[in-house]
Amino acid sequence: MENSNRAKPVGAGRSSFGLIDADKVFGELQLEKGSTFVDLGCGRGEYAIVFAEIVGHEGLVYAIDVWEEGIAALSEEVKGRRLKNLIPMVADVAEKVPLEDNSVDVCFMASVFHDLVLANVTDGTLAEVVRVLKREGFLVILEFKKIDGSPGPPLSSRLAPEEVEKNVARYGFAKERIAETGPYTYLITFQLKGKAQGIGHRGIQLTDRSRQ
Repeated sequence: MENSNRAKPVGAGRSSFGLIDADKVFGELQLEKGSTFVDLGCGRGEYAIVFAEIVGHEGLVYAIDVWEEGIAALSEEVKGRRLKNLIPMVADVAEKVPLEDNSVDVCFMASVFHDLVLANVTDGTLAEVVRVLKREGFLVILEFKKIDGSPGPPLSSRLAPEEVEKNVARYGFAKERIAETGPYTYLITFQLKGKAQGIGHRGIQLTDRSRQ
């Protein structure tokens, strides 16, 4: 894939994947076979590759990023692993998510949302998330804790859980639960208000363990 003249996006090439407790992250989602998943701002697709293995041949994972170099690297990885259910795509998710309406079970953003807030483009992204999510769909956001020091973005760029919630609530999302996913990160699961809690499309388990 040829590189365009577009400037390298903020955060391109940096990933939280090596800093998380993977068992906690993927255990929180409890995705089942056959789910449709989209990783927004996927970078080189470390998360997307794992999700593709989880949902299996019956499922589908879209990995989307404006960073062409990252998508090119992921495309080569997909070919090498012969992953038929992982589709890398170049797109600016702040403008358009190139998927059909009501086609996705889970939208996932890993250490991406704070960059959208800084760029003041959350409205475009969240409107697209609402559009592509199925009626029983979920939005899952992983961010760095609002603590000073490395690794992660500067403290001034980080978002506390309540700041994330305030941003997404305007689009009708209600917090299901929050979980620590290692010493540096946390994960929040949201569902559209008025939607049934607990079991998502095709058996995606998203039980609020705080009420158990």
